[in-house]
Amino acid sequence: MAAGKGTRMRSTTPKVLQPILDRSIIDYVLRSVFEAGIKPENVGVLVGSGGELVEQHLRENFPSELNILWQHEQLGTGHAVKSAREFWTNYDNLIVLNGDLPLIKPESLKNFINESGGNDCTVISFNAKHAKQYGRILREENKIKIVEFKDATPEQRKIHEVNAGCYAFKVKSLEEVIDLIKNDNAQKEYYLPDALYLMNEKNMQTGAFIFPEEEMQGINNQSELAQASRVMRKRISEKWLEIGVRMPVPESVYISPDAKLSQGVVIMPNVQIWGESEIGENSYIGSGSILTNVKIGSNVKIIAYAVIENSELKDNSKAGPFCYIRDGSCLEEKSFAGKFVELKNSKIGENSKVPHLSYMGDATLGHDVNIGAGSITCNYDGVHKNKTFIGNNCFVGSNTMFVAPVELSDGAATAAGSVITQAVPENALGVGRARQTNIKDWSILHNHLIKPQPKGEN
Repeated sequence: MAAGKGTRMRSTTPKVLQPILDRSIIDYVLRSVFEAGIKPENVGVLVGSGGELVEQHLRENFPSELNILWQHEQLGTGHAVKSAREFWTNYDNLIVLNGDLPLIKPESLKNFINESGGNDCTVISFNAKHAKQYGRILREENKIKIVEFKDATPEQRKIHEVNAGCYAFKVKSLEEVIDLIKNDNAQKEYYLPDALYLMNEKNMQTGAFIFPEEEMQGINNQSELAQASRVMRKRISEKWLEIGVRMPVPESVYISPDAKLSQGVVIMPNVQIWGESEIGENSYIGSGSILTNVKIGSNVKIIAYAVIENSELKDNSKAGPFCYIRDGSCLEEKSFAGKFVELKNSKIGENSKVPHLSYMGDATLGHDVNIGAGSITCNYDGVHKNKTFIGNNCFVGSNTMFVAPVELSDGAATAAGSVITQAVPENALGVGRARQTNIKDWSILHNHLIKPQPKGEN
């Protein structure tokens, strides 16, 4: 069920689309459902408030077989299940889960499915440290009851087993009672727990299955979202620590649930790894680095404070500190992009280096190239992005401007301060700068011109 407004989130984004790390709440719920062995074609997501956005997200991120169901009016959980009747009436069993339970684990869900088959209705419960306003679970022979907090006696309020609001039903049994649920309450809503009450009246068999409390923590406000994010970060970090990734301060690291790390990787404090990033064996990710959808080879060193997006760093390459690598760039083996360097859609060849203070945009560098400090490719002419090609064994002098499209052939070099507008042949030196002129006594003349004049004088 993902139709609620989530007003306490104080956000224009639907609650189930709120992010935990770089995935939405509903993504975690659905992933656990699929990993528990339920096929997408047997899953329905009920949307309502903000449903167009939720439906678009689901269509873009999940298999097309997933069923999108609509609750156009939000009239309670009983009404929500009834709204989806056309979908679930074709099955023998129905599991109803809340869409704001990102911490639910697939193994717990599997156990719940296996254990709930004998009952007409099985409620998911948990033992709450602080039961607060939850409905209490009362266990009796072959059935359970839910007593709402406002109706509970002082003794019943001492019970810590509470209702999580999720259920497994035999469909035939649910069909007998779903139309009998009434809205005789202040909110004029139809509540799904009333189905349990009606089943008990018909002497159907009901029970409760206890989940770990952590997995049943729903999200209703930004504080609970932050708490769920902390739990998820810890789970992900612990998974990688177990395989041999080293993190001196794991609580400071953010790792996407879609990332893949290898044994021997070192992740220093305050690193963020997003998207479907892959990091190879024994690579080092320095403090403050942010990696998004990157492919990092083995023995790569990212010194610190590097921002790398949608790019690849091959084995034994090095980057940072304070570099920005983006838009399909590639550092080939043993290449280097250093401090205050930006690479955009560029390939840096094997054993080549762009050590500092340079911009390589839409450029292809061969092997064993050295780029002097302050050099850039002038790749944009106001209409098109143009390419720069630098061959093997080239030396680029500091502060060289490549006005693309332009090419340096193998073994070519440029003089420092050059503006290169034409191709430089193989093994040639390209010099593209104005001849130096020295103006005699310029400092004396300059100082005289700027010297303050006495008042009254022109």
